[in-house]
Amino acid sequence: MGAPRVSNHWLWIGLLGAVLAALALVGLPVVLIHPFRPQTPFGVALAFELRRAAPAATLAMLGLALALALPLARRQRRPWLRAALGLLLLLGGAAAWFARQNHFEWMFHPLRDPAYGKVADIRWLADGDMVIAVEIAGDAVAYPVREMAYHHLVNATVGGRPVVSTY
Repeated sequence: MGAPRVSNHWLWIGLLGAVLAALALVGLPVVLIHPFRPQTPFGVALAFELRRAAPAATLAMLGLALALALPLARRQRRPWLRAALGLLLLLGGAAAWFARQNHFEWMFHPLRDPAYGKVADIRWLADGDMVIAVEIAGDAVAYPVREMAYHHLVNATVGGRPVVSTY
């Protein structure tokens, strides 16, 4: 007497759950971290923790999805159900791939060639505007926070030294 056969119903539920879990692991950080939107310390911490765990966890979810899809593929006779299996596996694979990408770089583009001017010549900077200031070896620069709010990074040379300023 062999092992009892698991019903298709439970295999489909497990497969769908594994794929949804993988998508949630990569989707939640995208939803939680956005430029120009208020963020809570909990949301930022959760987003970075999910980003840390996502590569291994999405790979595990994809493995589980493949293990559940294999018996389903053998049992399915309807082409649309096989297509649904393929689509779910494709979504699980996409989540595993996305977990290995740094989507924060896609959202926040560093200023690679910042332009500088004397404070007296800058007309768009108000006296009360906040800036991030860097001084090295007598060379000083200031980056307006309203510009940094989108870019978050500036690659520059200050005092003859390469620096990355971040906000």
